Amino acid sequence: MPVQQAERAADPREVLVETWAANDAMNQLVLAHLDPRAWREALPVPGRGGRTIAAAFAHLHNCRLNWLRRNAPHLRCPAPLDPYRCTMTQAKAALKKSAAQCGRMLADALSGSPNRQAKQFSRDAWTRTWPAGATMFAYMFAHEAHHRGQILMLAHQLGYRVPPKVNVWNWDKLWKEQGFKTRPR
Repeated sequence: MPVQQAERAADPREVLVETWAANDAMNQLVLAHLDPRAWREALPVPGRGGRTIAAAFAHLHNCRLNWLRRNAPHLRCPAPLDPYRCTMTQAKAALKKSAAQCGRMLADALSGSPNRQAKQFSRDAWTRTWPAGATMFAYMFAHEAHHRGQILMLAHQLGYRVPPKVNVWNWDKLWKEQGFKTRPR
């Protein structure tokens, strides 16, 4: 099947922002199909540390807030999540809001405009600052994918396997559900 002219000439910056939106769609998909009993289930090996599924989702959201505060203070941050008290419904709503703001931050950082406001990427106070751009996106996406993998593995270990129909690898479907006019490109 021939590749469409528009897809061949896709702006990588635009594609990265779309990929960020698909990333949160993956998180929302997992949340929508996660057995609520798994949310605060004790870890399979007590005393070894680690996060519950609730705490892992709260961590994703709260890291996004840290990135926003450090790199795009002009954008409004949603409220943080308490990893010990947040509900699944609160996590879904909070993640949706923080994903949208991070999408705005990434669009600005990747724009290349001399007037862009996000010019550097600081992950935290103890890390070196990087230029804002593709590496910033890659770090943010990898961080989320890492914890999403932990969440899915933990749910499986606890006996609450996410149904096979929940396919976070069906990027064509995720793109379509986000309302993008093209396929992943």
